[in-house]
Amino acid sequence: MREGPDIARIASLVGDPARANMLSALMDGGALTASELAVEAGVSLPTASSHLSKLMEGGLLRLTAQGRHRYYGLAGREVAAMLEAIMGVAASVGPKRARPGPRDVTMREARVCYDHLAGEHAVAMLDSFLERGIIVREGDRLGLAEAGAGFFEAVGIDRDSLVKPRRAVCRACLDWSVRRSHLAGTLGAAIFDKILSEKWARREKEGRAVIFSPTGKRAFEAAFLR
Repeated sequence: MREGPDIARIASLVGDPARANMLSALMDGGALTASELAVEAGVSLPTASSHLSKLMEGGLLRLTAQGRHRYYGLAGREVAAMLEAIMGVAASVGPKRARPGPRDVTMREARVCYDHLAGEHAVAMLDSFLERGIIVREGDRLGLAEAGAGFFEAVGIDRDSLVKPRRAVCRACLDWSVRRSHLAGTLGAAIFDKILSEKWARREKEGRAVIFSPTGKRAFEAAFLR
């Protein structure tokens, strides 16, 4: 047996269509009950429970109990990043589908990826940070430039608040719709929190789409794209 991570085991867990639909439904960073995930997967509750047990055993889900209710969520940001990357590969090499409708256009423009912004707006934002030297790229890694600390403090994001154990401040996350990177890490999460707290955009009640108001989009661009 070869040494190293067991890729086949993880791939088999994600590769089942019902389990893939369950995992995708949790990409917004929220938590759902087994019944809700059964609906997302299009399977019966007993079948959903069997799938959820396998995902729990595989380390891809976490379980939170609140009173009589049990909620399932992704085990962590690494799982969300893996799913986003797989979506990118599927969009690139998978079978071509009919032209997506308006909801898909909205998802391409802006959506939540676990706890940070994804989509065209997010990719454009990272491009702008790199062009201006606010964030620097070293190989496959991103880092906050010295000038970047002052830039983010000016918009209300304190550098010290970004330092968290076992989590990078800046991390590139492959965007499945644009097929280039957007910004994750504690900085990506802080920027998304800023967008929502300023009410520049809102999250749809169902799904992952993030909707910018016209004035909110202008404010977002003025803060992060210029």
